[in-house]
Amino acid sequence: MPLSPPAARERLHLRRVTYEGYRRLDGHYDIEARLTDSKDRDYAVAGGQRSRDVPVHDMLLRVTIDRRFEVLDIEASTESMPYPGACNQIAPAYRKLIGSNLLKGFRKAIAEKMGGVRGCTHLSELLGYLPTAAVQTFAGERRDSDAPDGRKPFQLDACHALATDSETVRVYYPKWYVGARETAVVDEGVTAP
Repeated sequence: MPLSPPAARERLHLRRVTYEGYRRLDGHYDIEARLTDSKDRDYAVAGGQRSRDVPVHDMLLRVTIDRRFEVLDIEASTESMPYPGACNQIAPAYRKLIGSNLLKGFRKAIAEKMGGVRGCTHLSELLGYLPTAAVQTFAGERRDSDAPDGRKPFQLDACHALATDSETVRVYYPKWYVGARETAVVDEGVTAP
């Protein structure tokens, strides 16, 4: 269902974020991310006026991973920024995340290694959504049977739709369905999980 009709308004800002996943010929995968912020009119920055044709931010990332979601390489670039000569200097520091795993504490690693003045807010935000972009890149590439040692597929119990006691899992992943949760009756006659 779409959003309700908005009130009368004027757009001031546009942020576009994209993620693209690629399978490389060497068997690894690249996830490329880009963030652009633009204004609908000319605007002021610390260095003076800037044309609306020049983005406030234009930032790119390429993260190379293997099939286990291990980060093999990171490249970052800041093409447009409010503080030239400053914003674009932090990009090489993101290589500190090489060796991290996108599915095992990656967001925590971003906060610990790149949080605050150790990184760029926008590049770190782009990295924060990289795990789910990588999962979508592998969708269709990996099958449930790819789970080593017959372990439960990683996406189960990761969101409400894929809770192992849900109808979705009963229908699409019957092997992992654990049955509906029992409900308890609370004092005022309201049922609770």
